[in-house]
Amino acid sequence: MSWKLKKFDDLTNIELYNLLKERTLVFVVEQNCPYLEVDGKDPFSYHLFKEDNGKIVAYLRIVPEDVAYQEISIGRVFVKKEYRGQGIADELLKKGLDFILNELKETTVKIQAQEYLRKFYISFGFQAISETYLEDNIPHIDMLLSTEHVMAD
Repeated sequence: MSWKLKKFDDLTNIELYNLLKERTLVFVVEQNCPYLEVDGKDPFSYHLFKEDNGKIVAYLRIVPEDVAYQEISIGRVFVKKEYRGQGIADELLKKGLDFILNELKETTVKIQAQEYLRKFYISFGFQAISETYLEDNIPHIDMLLSTEHVMAD
């Protein structure tokens, strides 16, 4: 399995198709949540994903500051169902944060996390900055990471 990190314009047509297909399978079909998954932020973003024999098995999107939030953000995080429980999510988030900290030199990262993943994100240094709220009928929480905290670890 191999990791790739690409800007939107560097994605091949097949990679883009597979990314959008897998995101839709997870966030619309699996979570039974009809919403506009292709939201206009992809062309501005970095796309980090892991492939296994040409299939996308893990993914996250790094959205530059002032596109979704004032801060840089991470979103659309998933590991394909049959690959969960193997530590891939940890590896995915570590790679994404490493890129943000060391390559982009950003100081804060904001996420809109599903509530059930609160402890997962806290383990990376994120802190809740909102109460739990419903987004598309799924409990979410806004969280923020200070990179000074990550660098100290």
